[in-house]
Amino acid sequence: MKRVLPALLLVTACGTAHAEQHVTVFAAASLTRAFTAEAQAFERVHPGSHVVLSFAGSQSLVAQVEQGAPADVLATADTATLESVRDRLRGAPEVFAHNQLALVTAPGNPQHLRSLADLARPGLKVVLAGPTVPVGKASLAALRAAGITVHPVSLEDAVTGVVTKVRLGEADAGLAYVTDLVGEGVAGVPVPGTRTALAVGALDPAGRAFVAFVLGPAGQRVLREHGFR
Repeated sequence: MKRVLPALLLVTACGTAHAEQHVTVFAAASLTRAFTAEAQAFERVHPGSHVVLSFAGSQSLVAQVEQGAPADVLATADTATLESVRDRLRGAPEVFAHNQLALVTAPGNPQHLRSLADLARPGLKVVLAGPTVPVGKASLAALRAAGITVHPVSLEDAVTGVVTKVRLGEADAGLAYVTDLVGEGVAGVPVPGTRTALAVGALDPAGRAFVAFVLGPAGQRVLREHGFR
């Protein structure tokens, strides 16, 4: 028995040294598909790592971080939202992708909507994201720049809410992102001149490797595959 115990202790020590490393990532709802793929790709090149994903509206994620929710990485749908918690980041926030607004409609675009001006049609049910949500802020800015007034039937707390309302027929149209036009059961057209920037930052040293991966060639390839620029 005296000869066996050291061996057992050695095995136990090795097992502890290779314990699974968890990385908790808070990401904007618009990144659901892309970051699910990013996590899978990251785990393949970082054996022993496990990425835990949490998706919500960017402003909701920031509120959670400010309330002390444990997260290693925060990725938001715009730069301003991440800047609001810059003092909590381990390093400067990084722009890692760009998106663009899109006019979202039911499949086949039954209302034949082609531009922002069409959203002002009488009787058209339009859904937008709330004014504190990145896509909502971008939508309001685009409408104001075009001189268009819209009275939305609802204001959603994430871009996914906009897409869902249109997909379920609870609204005729909405403003979301071009990346929402793939695999979400909706159709639509991009809105020119509405480019948006997405930002990411590490909240803890454990998140730095994931941020580096997203900014690197492999991570950028995954983003392009999901429609981001």
